Amino acid sequence: MNRQRGTVLLTGGSGMVGRNVLEFPAASHWNVVAPSSRELDLRDARATADFIRKLQPEIVIHAAGRVGGIQANIAAPVDFLVTNLDLGRNIVMAAREAGVPRLLNLGSSCMYPREAHNPLTESAVLQGELEPTNEGYALAKIAVARLCQYVGRERPELSYKTLIPCNLYGPHDKFDPKHSHLVPAIIHKVHTAKVQGRAEVEIWGDGSARREFMFAPDLADAIWRAVGAFDPLPQMMNVGVGRDHSVNDYYRIAAEVIGWDGRFVHDTSKPAGMKQKLVSTELQAAWGWAPATSLEDGIRATYNHYLSLDGVAR
Repeated sequence: MNRQRGTVLLTGGSGMVGRNVLEFPAASHWNVVAPSSRELDLRDARATADFIRKLQPEIVIHAAGRVGGIQANIAAPVDFLVTNLDLGRNIVMAAREAGVPRLLNLGSSCMYPREAHNPLTESAVLQGELEPTNEGYALAKIAVARLCQYVGRERPELSYKTLIPCNLYGPHDKFDPKHSHLVPAIIHKVHTAKVQGRAEVEIWGDGSARREFMFAPDLADAIWRAVGAFDPLPQMMNVGVGRDHSVNDYYRIAAEVIGWDGRFVHDTSKPAGMKQKLVSTELQAAWGWAPATSLEDGIRATYNHYLSLDGVAR
């Protein structure tokens, strides 16, 4: 018989991270409340405070956010800054007001300065200029992470901590290139080229930029481990794979998984973002956790999910 431990409030339950958190086996051990945006508009501070005061969760997992790739961030910086700042501020302050003892906030590796030394250590946050292509999103994430620290300084009985995941991909991702991150966009582009019989696929930049991507169910594993072992968790900790690949590598591996044998062409006039973004996993290793899924297996599982979606050409 499965005994549930207590109530967890999960924000962003309909997003990629949230859905993987809900589907992860450890979720069955908790009473997880994951309201939709219609049930709880996190942009409404009063409604958020009322909801949390009535629910009285043992812990809040804050995974809600306005997310997207380079194109989306460039097109809507105001929305990425204001929406993510409002969501984070309202949930943290509501939890503080209700006396919720623990909160797990999800940050982003975009929080790191563009010129920071790789691998990126947690102490590098706020030590330099941010990457311009996603600065608004990064500023919001930094502000919320700092707010979590400030809450603990003023009220030591409240432990509000931040995980900083590397780039993510996986089931329930966004595959439209206008809104997606690198790996799902690659899957969509290469699959479309295969179905349409195209011989070429375009890559933004020269493809040498290096990125670290983790399979979203692995992040869900780390989140549930943090929920169950919260006290040893550092105040702010990266969650990553510990190694990166070039953009060209991601395209090549996706093409192998999908079965497309065309060639890639580069458009060096397009923005490619930071040259490298690899997070340090030193604190993560000391905490005793590592992701289990290889890049090839993760892309294969993500591609199978993509093929299951309505409207995907065969």
